[in-house]
Amino acid sequence: MDDYRQGEWEPKLRALLDFAVQITRDAHAGSAAAIQALRAAGWDAAAILEAVEIIGFFNYYNRLAHALGVEDEPEWG
Repeated sequence: MDDYRQGEWEPKLRALLDFAVQITRDAHAGSAAAIQALRAAGWDAAAILEAVEIIGFFNYYNRLAHALGVEDEPEWG
């Protein structure tokens, strides 16, 4: 899927996906209000921490690969 917003997700997962995009675009967007919105959607503190760690690692490796000019594997394109 090219755009997660086109999918039919349960509200809990959609909230997490929206949060991932939000902090990917602006690392400072992870405010208390954003965390509270995840809690209100049904995520507990441990799950939020794990999600932030995964989002952060993904963004780090993605930026590292782009900065070094790493090309996608041809079969991934």
